[in-house]
Amino acid sequence: MFYHLLYPLSEYWSVLNVFKYITFRSSYATVTALLICFIFGNWVIGKLEALQIGETIDSDGPEHHQKKAGTPTMGGVLVIAAIIIPTLLWADLSNRYVQLALVGTLWMGAIGFIDDYLKVVKKRPKGMIGRFKLVGQVSYGLILGGVMVFGGDGGSVITSTSVPFLKDVLINWGWLYIPLVILVVTGTSNAVNLADGLDGLAIGLSALAFAGFAVIAYLSGHSVFAEYLNLLYLPEVGELTVYCAAVVGAGIGFLWFNAHPARIFMGDTGSLALGGALGTVAIMVKKEFLLVVIGGIFVAEAVSVMMQVTWFRRTGGKRLFRMAPLHHHFELSGWSETQVVVRFWIIGILLLLVGMSSLKLQ
Repeated sequence: MFYHLLYPLSEYWSVLNVFKYITFRSSYATVTALLICFIFGNWVIGKLEALQIGETIDSDGPEHHQKKAGTPTMGGVLVIAAIIIPTLLWADLSNRYVQLALVGTLWMGAIGFIDDYLKVVKKRPKGMIGRFKLVGQVSYGLILGGVMVFGGDGGSVITSTSVPFLKDVLINWGWLYIPLVILVVTGTSNAVNLADGLDGLAIGLSALAFAGFAVIAYLSGHSVFAEYLNLLYLPEVGELTVYCAAVVGAGIGFLWFNAHPARIFMGDTGSLALGGALGTVAIMVKKEFLLVVIGGIFVAEAVSVMMQVTWFRRTGGKRLFRMAPLHHHFELSGWSETQVVVRFWIIGILLLLVGMSSLKLQ
C-alpha cells in the first residue's frame, strides 16, 4: 500500500524515492511483523485462554509432554496476520508473485484453521479427515501450477527447475511440472507440520529458511546479481523479498512467545500456512531442489515418519526409531527438549549456509 501511495509522490518529494527500493521495504516489513507479534501477542494468548482453545496432547507422544495440555493453540492466526499485514503495507501488490504467496498463505492457513477448530473446539481428536486435508492441499497445488504455467509468458523457464551447484543446468519438467508443484507444496506443508512438535522448533527453522529464500528472491530478481552469480534471472520475482522478510519477522516475533516453555502454539493453522508458503516461494524462484537442502530438517522429519511406518509394517510391529517424527526419537534418547530444538536450529543454520554457498559455486 505504501509503495502505491507514496512512491508516485517521489517526483514532488524526493525522500519518498526510498519506497522504490526492495531492501528498504523488506527491512520495514520485518520490523512491522515483529511489532505486530510483540504488540498483539499477549492479547491473542489471553483471548485464546478465555475461549478455552487449549492444546490437546496425543497420548502416544512422550509422557512429559502431557504437562503442555491446555496451552493456547491456533496461534497461527497471529503468525498469518503478522505476514499478511506487513506484505500488504510494504509490497508491490500488483506483483503476481506476491499475490500468489499471499493466496498460498491464506489457503493453507484456512485448511489448518479448520483442522485445529475441529480438534480443539469440536473435540474431534483426529481433526479434519486426512483425505479432505489432502484434497485441499492438492487443489492449491493444482491452482498454483496452473497459474504458473498458463498465467505467464516465461516459456520453458516456467516449467524448469535449477539444479544447485551446477552452472546453467535446468530440468524442464514439461507436463510433469504441475504434478511437481502439487508434490512440493503438499510435501512441504506436511513436513513443517510434522516438525511442529517442540517449543520453537518449526517456527525457528521456518524463519531460517525464509531468510535464505529472501536473499535468493532478491538476487534472482536483480539482473546484475543474477548474471554475476549465474542465477536464472526472473524479472519481478525480487518483490518476493518483501514477503519473505515479513515471514522472518513474524517467525522471530512469534518465537518470543513460543520459546520453551511455550505460552502459545501455532497449531496446524500456522504450520500448514508456513509450509505451504515455503513451498510456494521455492517454486516461484525455481529452487525446488535447493529447498531440500535449506529445509533439510523438515525433510528429515517427514522421511523419519515414512521410514517408521514402512519398517513397522514390514517387520510386524518393530520400530526403526524410538518414536517418529525424528525430534521425538532424540527426546527419548535422553536429549532435553531445549537441546533438541537448539541442535536442530544449528543444523538448520549449517544447511542454510550450504544452500546459500551453492549460489556462488555454480
